[in-house]
Amino acid sequence: MKFGIGVTVALIILVVAIIIALMGYVKAPPDVAFIISGFRRKPKILIGRSGIRIPFLERKDVLLLRQISVDIKTNGFIPTEDFIGVSIDAVAKIRIKNDAEGIQIAMKNFLNMNEEQIIHTITDSLQGNMREIVGTIKLRELCNDRKKFGDEVQSKAQLDMDNLGIQIISCNIQTITDEQELIPQLGQDNMSQIQKDASIAKANADRDVAIATAEAQKEANAAQVEANKQIAEKNNELAIKQADLKVIEDTKRAEAEAAFKIQEQIQNKTIESETVNAQIAKAEREAELKSKEVLVKQQELAANIERQADAEKYRQQKEAEAKLIREQKEAEAVLYRQKQEAEAIRARGLAEAEAIRVKGEAEADAIKARGEAEAAAMDKKAEAYAKYNNAAIAEMMVRIIPEVAREIASPISQIDKINIYGGGANGDGGASQISGITPQILHQVFDTMTEATGVDMRDILKANTYDAKVNKNVNITGVEGMFGTTQNTEEKQPVSPIPEELSEDGTI
Repeated sequence: MKFGIGVTVALIILVVAIIIALMGYVKAPPDVAFIISGFRRKPKILIGRSGIRIPFLERKDVLLLRQISVDIKTNGFIPTEDFIGVSIDAVAKIRIKNDAEGIQIAMKNFLNMNEEQIIHTITDSLQGNMREIVGTIKLRELCNDRKKFGDEVQSKAQLDMDNLGIQIISCNIQTITDEQELIPQLGQDNMSQIQKDASIAKANADRDVAIATAEAQKEANAAQVEANKQIAEKNNELAIKQADLKVIEDTKRAEAEAAFKIQEQIQNKTIESETVNAQIAKAEREAELKSKEVLVKQQELAANIERQADAEKYRQQKEAEAKLIREQKEAEAVLYRQKQEAEAIRARGLAEAEAIRVKGEAEADAIKARGEAEAAAMDKKAEAYAKYNNAAIAEMMVRIIPEVAREIASPISQIDKINIYGGGANGDGGASQISGITPQILHQVFDTMTEATGVDMRDILKANTYDAKVNKNVNITGVEGMFGTTQNTEEKQPVSPIPEELSEDGTI
């Protein structure tokens, strides 16, 4: 029971404390100072912050700190230092000092006063200070330098305001009037003086401009003359330099042209010399080639006879082999085609690849078959040539004699015209010498063939003559039809292939 009473008392005390705190809570704005006094020895000042005032024990007073405008007038014409009565209307900006000392002084003079009361209190003091300053300054100075007058009023009045805890922020003169309306006349005098000064300044300025313009033109003209002079000198130097370069250029060009002509002549001489040497070498080479061609022709004639025999044997042998291989390949091809048809039915997807492969194999087999056939034919031909006797060889040699004679006489047939002067050493005509060229060459060919084959062509050509059969006992079989039948005992004489176009005077 006692514990419950104690709690109740505590709660009551707490509630009372809260109520007192709420009733005593104060918050001062920045332009107002709350003065809390009564319970403390030294008053508490709140500016722009909050605090607690104990109800019934402390009081709250208000002191305005905001800026206040005070209208200051002279209230009549006050004589200046030069005894001219003037009426001045000015505005002063004031506020209570916010430092501790200023607030302490202001609390004694302006506590709980509003703006009007504060203005009414300090206006008389400010007006008295302004009247005192007016008597110490002349009218012209007052009109020409209002700021100076306002600063003097502010500085003089501030001594009195410090005793009240007031700070003068500024003091500005609004209007100034005088009893005799001298200020407008001063304005006209100043205007005339200003106009006079302006005219003099303008004249001086025009003069300065004219002088400056003349000086500038003079300097510009001098600069232009100097520039033209330098341009002329540079142009002259450029012309001289161009002339010097032209002389050097012409000299170099002349030297280059002379050197070019000399080099060209040397090159032409070299080319002509090389051309003559080339022509000489070409003529020598052609002469050597002609002699080589004759020798090669003779060697080819002997070699062709032997190659023809070997080739014929080889051809016959290869033909026989080729025939046999061809028959075998045909049978294999038929079997192969049947196999391919069956394979194509079984696998159409691989037909193209298989066909390409088979085609390559068939071509290879065909090439092989042709080679074997040709080899067999050549073997047969070789066997046939092996059976040839001297009569067969003689027959082939006799068969090519007309061709040899025709090839020998071919260069003579290409001659368009021949002029023959004089006769031979035995009194024969030039035509007989030309006709004897072919037999001589043919005689040399027979000698070469005899050395190469061991067969004497002269004996072969005379085989059917009476002298060959009776006296020399020469008999060759297998050559019937070459010079007629074997009963023909008349010895055939070789006829030289002399061109029929040879006329009686020796001209073709």
